[in-house]
Amino acid sequence: MDEDFPAYVISVAAQLSGLHPQTLRQYDRLGLVTPQRSGRYRLYSLRDIRRLEKVQHLSDAGLNLEGIRRVLELEEEVVELRNRLQHYEREERSTALVVYRGRR
Repeated sequence: MDEDFPAYVISVAAQLSGLHPQTLRQYDRLGLVTPQRSGRYRLYSLRDIRRLEKVQHLSDAGLNLEGIRRVLELEEEVVELRNRLQHYEREERSTALVVYRGRR
């Protein structure tokens, strides 16, 4: 199953993450997790549920919600920078110029 596929309604996502549905709504309002919408229903993916678990773990470690938001934001920036670096390194290797000079 695609981990980004929005398959779970809030009650199931709450059960899977071990959180109360109201907590999931609060996290959505704060932008800590952004489930897809189908009409008025929130639909969560496996990636969303893992993110909810991470938010809860950070909260249990003593971070407040603003601190958690910032940690998640910084983690996303690190992933983006790594992806850019990998892309740059692939381009650099693939665009090497080779000059061949045959005999005259």
